[in-house]
Amino acid sequence: MLRIGCHLSFSRGFLAMAGDAEKIGATTFQFFTRNPRGGAAKNWEQEDIQAMLDVFRRAGIAKPLAHAPYTLNACAKDGNIRRFARETMADDLKRLERIPDVMYNFHPGSHVGQGTEEGIRLIADTLNQVLWEEMHTTVLLETMAGKGSEVGRSFQELRAILDRVELSHKMGICLDTCHVWDGGYDIAGDLDGVLGEFDREIGLEKLKAVHLNDSMNPFGSHKDRHEKIGKGCIGLEAFRRIVNHPALRGLPFYLETPNELEGYQEEIAMLKGMAAG
Repeated sequence: MLRIGCHLSFSRGFLAMAGDAEKIGATTFQFFTRNPRGGAAKNWEQEDIQAMLDVFRRAGIAKPLAHAPYTLNACAKDGNIRRFARETMADDLKRLERIPDVMYNFHPGSHVGQGTEEGIRLIADTLNQVLWEEMHTTVLLETMAGKGSEVGRSFQELRAILDRVELSHKMGICLDTCHVWDGGYDIAGDLDGVLGEFDREIGLEKLKAVHLNDSMNPFGSHKDRHEKIGKGCIGLEAFRRIVNHPALRGLPFYLETPNELEGYQEEIAMLKGMAAG
């Protein structure tokens, strides 16, 4: 079974998200832990979480992916911004302990002129302060497109972060198809080669999730503009190969394409058809 879903709004709570996922035929979904452009987090009611889990059991939904806010920058030059990242991650991870089988994804950050090596050190330092041995949530570094001073634009940079994290067994990678394409990894023309490089640099056992997004921009553009599946520069046939690749097909896939629920429903049905064909 292809485990696939999309990004859903958390504004109406966990039960509403689970209901939306079931309605559109999703078998997983992603949500922001708080306002993606701010810092405030709404209260998580245990009754709402339990009602969501009941829908999960009925509808065969699993592997929810929590996404940190975009404002989180663990390697910022400003110490107050780094402190916000650390405190936000710590709070999110504490909350997520109430949801079984959940993962937590975040953008590594931008070093803003400090240099990649210093950015890597600061990101790992933050992770070393917020991870603990007994936690059940897996924390994912997301592959980035490499715009500006982003850290995580290459598999080597992600590996360097993991190498500095003391509890790296609590960590994994989320591969974003738009980001790696824009970052210079040819997943349309050489998917086997890209995954082979990932395996050599990081290890495929660390690949825990995939963001499925086409790209508005040509290969290696370093711009990060998501497009609907098959409507961008990566192309439909590349996604057929992605969802059927033996190294990927057992992973959860999360759509972040520019869609409303109806559009996501169409993409989910299309990709399920590709995986079944």
